[in-house]
Order: sequence, then C-alpha cells, then structure tokens
Amino acid sequence: MEELTLAVGDIIVGMDIGTSKISLVIGEVNNFGQIETICSASNMCNGIKKGKIINEEEVIRTIVKTIEDAETDSDLKINSAYITIHGKDVTIVQNSVTKEVKDRYAGISAKDVSSAIMQAKDIDVPENKTIIDIVAEKFILDDGKTISDPIGSFCASFTLKAQIVLANKEYIRQIHNIFRKADLEIDGIVPITLAEKNVVLDTNELNDNIMILDIGAGNTEIGVFEGTEFIYTNTIPLGGDNITNDIALVLNISVEEADKLKKQYGLAMKSYIDNDNEIMLNTCKDENKNKIIKSSELIEIIEARIEEMFKLINDDITAHGVKQRINNVVLTGQGIVNISKSDVAGKVILNIPVKISTGRMVSTIRPGYRTAYALVRYVASRQFAKNVSSSIDTHSEKSIVKVILETCLLTEDEIRRMESDEVLIICNNKKPVKDTLNPIYVGVGA
Repeated sequence: MEELTLAVGDIIVGMDIGTSKISLVIGEVNNFGQIETICSASNMCNGIKKGKIINEEEVIRTIVKTIEDAETDSDLKINSAYITIHGKDVTIVQNSVTKEVKDRYAGISAKDVSSAIMQAKDIDVPENKTIIDIVAEKFILDDGKTISDPIGSFCASFTLKAQIVLANKEYIRQIHNIFRKADLEIDGIVPITLAEKNVVLDTNELNDNIMILDIGAGNTEIGVFEGTEFIYTNTIPLGGDNITNDIALVLNISVEEADKLKKQYGLAMKSYIDNDNEIMLNTCKDENKNKIIKSSELIEIIEARIEEMFKLINDDITAHGVKQRINNVVLTGQGIVNISKSDVAGKVILNIPVKISTGRMVSTIRPGYRTAYALVRYVASRQFAKNVSSSIDTHSEKSIVKVILETCLLTEDEIRRMESDEVLIICNNKKPVKDTLNPIYVGVGA
C-alpha cells in the first residue's frame, strides 16, 4: 500500500457520479496513516444515462439526498467534495517544464515546485476544453537523477514531467452549475481510472505499462498507464446492463430474472461450457410461462455482447495509437465480475494478457463504493496535488488562485500577482474544521 502523507484527522470527501447512481465516501486519516472510512452513502439517480446528464434537477436532488444521508450518518456538515469524471470527457496532454532553482544553496523549495507546476499549464488549450488538473508525474534534476519529491534537493535546475488533464468545457460548466444549485463546492475533478489505479492494481503492476478496464453497469472506463504516466482515457458506452438487457429481450424474461441468470450461469465463452444444463425460465408470456432452454443458449447471448465490448475497446485503443504501448490489461467493475472467463475473452480479442483485478484493496471495499473510496485514497496519496479551478475559463481575468500558505510562504503581493492563474495549490497538511468539513489535498513535499 502506498504510504499516505496526510496528518491524523485530515478528512476527504469523494463523490462518484456513476451511470445510474451517485456514491459518496468520507475518509479520515487514522493514527496509522491509513484512510479510515467515516461513512458512505449512495442513491440511485435517473438523471444520468451512459454518463451523460439528461436531467439536471434529478441529479441535484440525488446529490443533495446523498449529502444529507452522509451528514446524518457522520454528524458532519459537508460543504465540498472531490468528484469523478468519465474518460470520454477527458483529454490528457504531456508537458515538460525546466525551472531554475531560486536559491541553489538552499535546495529546491516548495515555491520552486509550485512555480514549475503553474508553468506546466501554459499550453494551447482547445476552445472546447478547459484544464481540470495538473499531475506532477516526476522531476529530473540537472544531474539526470529522477525523483518524485524534489524538495530540498541541491541543484541549479530541474525538469518537471507533468500530465495536463483537460475536460470538455460544457460538461464542466454543467457540473459546476449543478453543484452550485446543490449548495456545494467542487474541490477537484479526477478521471475515474486515475483515481482507481492504486486500488485496482497490485504493487508490482503500478509501474507496468497497463490498461485498466472498469466495466460498470452502463459504461466501460478505459485508463492507460505507461509506468507512472497517465497517457490515455476514454469511455465505451457498454456495460453489464447491456448484457442483462440482451438476455431479457432474447429470452423474453424480466430484467430481474435476466440479472439472476447472468450471475448464476455467467460465462463469456461458449467453448468453456462443461455441462449444457437445462434452465427453467419464468417468461413474460402467460401462454409459455415455464420455458426450458439450454445453458448454451444463454451463454451465446452473453458471449456476443462481451465480444462486441472488447472489439470496441480494441478499435478505440488502436485508433488512438496506445495499444502497442500496453503490456497487460486489468479488468474490474461490477459489470464483469460475475462473468467467468471474461479475462480469457479479452485476451483473445485484444491479443494482450488480461487478468481480473487482484488488487489488495478490491476485496475489502463494498463494490458499490469502490470508485468513491478510490478517489479518497487518490487524493490522500498524491505527492503534489495541483487542481485547476475548472469552473472558470483557463484564460479568464476573473480566475482566482486558491493558495494555502503555511508551507509555500507566499506573500499577499505574490498571491495578487498570481490571481490570473487557476491552479489550486495545497501546500500544507492543514486539518479541516470538522463541523465545516472542507476536504484537503496532501501538502507539497509532505
């Protein structure tokens, strides 16, 4: 497990806006430096379809209800939260910045790092995109040494390798409008697979060139990592519900019964059938209420949809030029866990080794809260957390830098000079007041 660097008592709220429900987890750092779940809450939401918001008022009501449930359970007042974003709304741009050290005899300071991270956002942003995050991946010192935390290192200059995370501007405006109406602030927006990485992967997989496939109810999230570098993400609009609906339609049974059959007999490839057993169906037609089919007929339906899903994934990563950079694939998500041999089917179609996630944290987290919990852990464990104020256009004169000062030691004049920038810099392990509950990112150099 990655060592957490927050102070005891620090609290983080993570909210996952899924395809059919909204889930929330409140985490607190305990005396062992680990995230302890204070409470969790979840509610179904009819305002979201395939990751697209189709009814804002319904989403607002669900967010408010979920917050109220969590507040009742935790006896805390929640003013803000970190949230997830689907890969389809995200673009990742790589950027490098070389920075001279202000005082080489004192070593690299937090201010040097903060300045480099803010320079990293100086890229050409498409008109329809806005910056939501800057991920400081690694630092290269002038002697060629690569490190993750440069604070205190003695050198004349260093190079920052960073990923600039862009999102669709209209979606960001929409989600900010929704949260404003729900009387909540957004502390940060994180792509789903980026948040899930440390939970889904084993320790030996964290530095591998790997693709995470999170197959949920309505969507499949793609996340491609080249070592520690987050290089690609997208969303395929197919998931476990599509398989369930196919079964219900073809066999003329209820969705509820289709889901039970999928969980009981789920198999991704017909060639792996051991016994072609008979299955009694409770059909929707009274004249043929007790229909009998072979299990192979059910599995044929499942296999067809699984094959389609993996072919779409293969076409996507091939078209975007990342397939050849992937060594291994890890499957996770509620839409796939009950379907045996799904990893084998994936390997056959993708022609890349595929496995079901065995990350140590996966089995200890309730499935419905996995992504929200992963988000909390991600926020807690990030070495350098720089979030962009995504509600405001990157180049707007109204943009405001939010700076926590205690470590960075910035003056008021320096802050005013930075007010046209959008980077949120959290520079200290500052504990929130629990009755106001403002989630905090890990400090620079912590």
